[in-house]
Amino acid sequence: MNGELMAAEMAAQPEVLARVIGRVTADAAAVHAVVPAPLAGVVFLARGSSDNAAVFGRYLVELRAGRPAGLAAPSIYTRYHATVDWHGYLVVALSQSGATPEIISACQAMRAAGAVVLGITNDPHSPLADTVDLLLETDAGPELAIPATKTVTAQFAILVTVASAIRAAAVAGAPLLELPGAVSAVLADPDPARRLAGRWQGLDRLVVAGRGLAYAAALETALKVKETTGILAEGISTADLLHGPIATVYAGAPVLLVDGGGPADADLADLRDLLADRGAEAECLPVPPGLPETAQVITAIVRGQQLAMELALARHTNPDAPAHLSKVTATT
Repeated sequence: MNGELMAAEMAAQPEVLARVIGRVTADAAAVHAVVPAPLAGVVFLARGSSDNAAVFGRYLVELRAGRPAGLAAPSIYTRYHATVDWHGYLVVALSQSGATPEIISACQAMRAAGAVVLGITNDPHSPLADTVDLLLETDAGPELAIPATKTVTAQFAILVTVASAIRAAAVAGAPLLELPGAVSAVLADPDPARRLAGRWQGLDRLVVAGRGLAYAAALETALKVKETTGILAEGISTADLLHGPIATVYAGAPVLLVDGGGPADADLADLRDLLADRGAEAECLPVPPGLPETAQVITAIVRGQQLAMELALARHTNPDAPAHLSKVTATT
């Protein structure tokens, strides 16, 4: 069954996050120095787990920097070979390996068309490092398990700094100061995820729902469950779930609700009532109380990692090396 690699890399997260938080002042100054003036907007470029971090960043930029933000489609450049004017834009490219070919190609095209490109990667010697104006490292150390864990939460934490630094050269690290301790507490208490995995080990599908900043945590949790178990898990906004997809949620259907600790959680109470009326099995994994929203969302991601690993072990699969997956997906 294994899981030793994934467990060890999950356990390293408090130390990795503490290093990221310790760099906030230097990272913020470096980001602020390269932001175009005037700034037209910010666009995130990523795939996989990094794309879920990009969703988090897209919300944060509009909330904290007050600038329009969005997500890039790499195929616009790698398949359609579009010509786009990127002058005045900051592009934030995220890749744990820094080696995904389409991310590199899109960075090159966008930078050549006038964008300032900021890269976030775990490998400072990767191809991504040669195609950006500024590189920020997750500094997480080698990640050997195929499901990304410590590099993902480090990306999320760095994006908290990036979003604030766009507007101000000096950024306080206070929103994340409690994060390493909160993650340590979750890692020391795997029982909630283990108990839920024991009940849900026979699932063939799962809905993971959150809204606002927690939407990114829902996406990442669903991806981890898919990667490690083969369960068809869908991460979705609670608002989107209330539209057509609610038809897939019926008596006995499992729904994991992600509480982000922010204003968007007001929708969770109404959704719980609706799910109860439909007889669906709705659950929410606990995190330490009283955290700032950004810290709570990242801590919720760690709970999601625990659930994915425990589900894999309960189903007698190896979460370190899921079938048919590799560490770097060479999309072009």
